[in-house]
Amino acid sequence: MKIIINPPQTTWAKILQRPTKTVEDIEATVLEIFSEVEMKGDKAIAKYTQLFDGVALEQLKVSEKELNAAKINPELKEAIQLAKANIEKFHSAQKTHKTTVETIPGVVCWQEKRPIQKVGLYIPGGTAPLFSTILMLAVPAKIAGCEEIVLCTPPGKNGTIDPAILYTAKLCGVTKIFKVGGIQAIAGMTFGTQAIPQVYKIFGPGNQFVTVAKQLATKYGVAIDMPAGPSELLVFADESANAAFVASDLLSQAEHGADSQVILVTTSKGFLNAVETEIESQLAALPRKEIATIAIENSKMILVSTNEVALKLINQYAPEHFIVVSKNEAFFIENIQNAGSVFIGNYTPESAGDYASGTNHTLPTNGYAKQYSGVNLDSFLKSMTFQKISEQGIQKIGPAIEHMAEAEGLQAHKNAVILRLNTIFKN
Repeated sequence: MKIIINPPQTTWAKILQRPTKTVEDIEATVLEIFSEVEMKGDKAIAKYTQLFDGVALEQLKVSEKELNAAKINPELKEAIQLAKANIEKFHSAQKTHKTTVETIPGVVCWQEKRPIQKVGLYIPGGTAPLFSTILMLAVPAKIAGCEEIVLCTPPGKNGTIDPAILYTAKLCGVTKIFKVGGIQAIAGMTFGTQAIPQVYKIFGPGNQFVTVAKQLATKYGVAIDMPAGPSELLVFADESANAAFVASDLLSQAEHGADSQVILVTTSKGFLNAVETEIESQLAALPRKEIATIAIENSKMILVSTNEVALKLINQYAPEHFIVVSKNEAFFIENIQNAGSVFIGNYTPESAGDYASGTNHTLPTNGYAKQYSGVNLDSFLKSMTFQKISEQGIQKIGPAIEHMAEAEGLQAHKNAVILRLNTIFKN
């Protein structure tokens, strides 16, 4: 990791750049695949699945037989069930009741929430099949009441899906599963094909190509959860932290992919050196050492003078995951503005949020924590407003509506009130 000592604020933007390609580098490929999937449907899906995943499939949809045949070991099954229970508990607590207000006598307004009927879940596969992401997306979708939950995930070289993905999908009530990954999966859920249903909103993380594909989907009337790209972690730690713990957290994100980024911010030079030593030691023993090494090369350790400077830098970076281990943790908890999810103290690893604590791990990356929330129950719901106005109510607000409509030059708006008031006064 590159070590940076007390960088001036004028250099922060450059120092904090993510190791990602620009949209322009990727967009041409995404547009080409989207266009072909829109025109040719499953035929295009099959072509790109063979090209990118190296497998020719006879059918895209996972059969009931394949689903029932998925077996995982009892320990993993128990772990998944525990995680599911915690995620259900946390997301069920986010339910809100109907809000009703009489804004003026005779004018009653209320808000109710309705589920998004058709949602698509993208679950990355490849070197790390993320069955945990199914829990994070399908569980709140079911709690919200979504009618159709479509899941796309890339197949392996043998044309199968990891059994943990299939088990978790069935456990969580996913309605249809397809062996499709990457750009073509997002395009399939955007347009609908002979096999894949069109959905109203797409959820899930992915590589840079998937992220751009999701952004392009919004041009075709499909909503997305957020632009969730390569994973990232920022840790603030001082001498009260355990250097081995911090190093393990940094490496846990680095092993996600070569385009992941991790950052340590600290006010202690001695602690920085201790973490650097721990990273070298722990990295050597990781099975995914090659991937983690590339990510670590794109990552940084930054020494700053005060907690205040650290906080300002962290808010500018807006990390997806933010771990704080500090003698003054309250300062960071109370003042952090831009972070997807916050992990506090020596015994709160980021991997707890990835799997089983109950919070959602589908979070904004690439600085989008400045304006996006992570996935939550409301991500699967729409808020609808209602109003009912009585004769008394229209008399009270009618004149105000008339004056405002006239000032905007919208006579038909004014007439809609005048006709009603005239009817009331005649009676």
